Order: sequence, then C-alpha cells, then structure tokens
Amino acid sequence: MFRYEARPMTAGDIRSAIGLQHLCFPPPFPAEQLFRAEHLERHLDIFPEGQFVVTARNDALLGNPKKQSVLGSASTLILSEETWLAHDDWETRCGGFTFKRHDPHGTTLFGADISVHPGHRGRGVGRMLYEARFDLVRRLGLKRFGTACRIPGFGEWSAANPGYRQDDYCRLVEEGEISDRTLTPLLRYGLQLTGVVENHMHDEESGDAAAILEWVP
Repeated sequence: MFRYEARPMTAGDIRSAIGLQHLCFPPPFPAEQLFRAEHLERHLDIFPEGQFVVTARNDALLGNPKKQSVLGSASTLILSEETWLAHDDWETRCGGFTFKRHDPHGTTLFGADISVHPGHRGRGVGRMLYEARFDLVRRLGLKRFGTACRIPGFGEWSAANPGYRQDDYCRLVEEGEISDRTLTPLLRYGLQLTGVVENHMHDEESGDAAAILEWVP
C-alpha cells in the first residue's frame, strides 16, 4: 500500500523529478522540451512555493521506511494579467525554461508542467498536485489558476475523423462524447475550458495545440 504526500519540491527532489519527466513524456514528445536540472534549480530560486512533488513510501517494496520516491511533480509561475490573456505559445508565455516571465505581482498562477508516474495514474496523484496549486491561489489571493493543457489524443482521433480541428476535439471531450488522457482528468478537477491555443509547442500528438483551462477560487 502506497502512502502519497504532496509537498513543496526541494533541491533533493530534482534528480528524481528529471527522471520522472523522461518516463512520462517518451518520444514522439521532443526530449529537448523537457526540463533540465538547472531549470528546476532556477524555479526553486525565484518561486519555491510554486514547485510541488508527490512522494510515496512503500515500506514493503522499498525495504527502507525512510526512502521516498517522487511519483508526481508540478511547476508553476505567476503571470501578469496581460501575459495570461495574450495566450501566446508556451515559451513566450513562460519566458523560456527558466520562467523569465514570472511576475510576483501578477494575477494568475500558471501551470507550466505536470508529470505523474505512468504506474501511479488514476490513484489521485494528479488531483493532489492540482489541489496544492489551488490552495496556493487562495493563499496568495490570486485571481485564477490557468494552464494550457496538452491534448495527446487528438492526433489519433483526427486521423479517424478528418476535417475536424482541435477546438472541435476539445468541445467533444468537454461534453463527454470522447475522452482524452490529459484533458479529461483536468476537467474532472474543476477546470473550465475557455479556448484553444494553436502552435503552443512542438507536440505531434496534440497537433502542436493546447486547451486553455481556468480555475477561479
């Protein structure tokens, strides 16, 4: 039986979090779009309270009651109202991998990334990370949580349904007509679909697009 815990990321978690990213985003997702250790170190420097991990301990399997594994991670930054509403591509919006657009006086906590170990999906790890983000929005008195979510089921679905665009796909997911392994869980967490941004990042499965989602406290 695993015991999960969501908590702020520490420098000691970085190596495990980097390994988790590679496990969660295999090809065709481009490896050059994954965080490196120096990126996560910078996130902890500029906004430590916005970086989270979920760890789990299984005494029987690990053999060491003090040993913990990072099974989920989430990176966030604060955006100005203007930056959020522009809905630019991921790199422009975040200011690159080191989050140069982080604005401590902004209005929107932006979810730049989330990773959940494939063997622990469907067990509440993702929800714990989102609840940690929502709690931070409340504590900091921010206007909203926002993110641009991958839609990895679009590529296969559109091959069987030619002529449809990403916004058609997202609306069908929102209405429950079809399911997407990334977008569907986020809608269940209470985020609202507000649109689609094209050319969000190079992402073959999503057709380079992302669903724009908001949560308002």
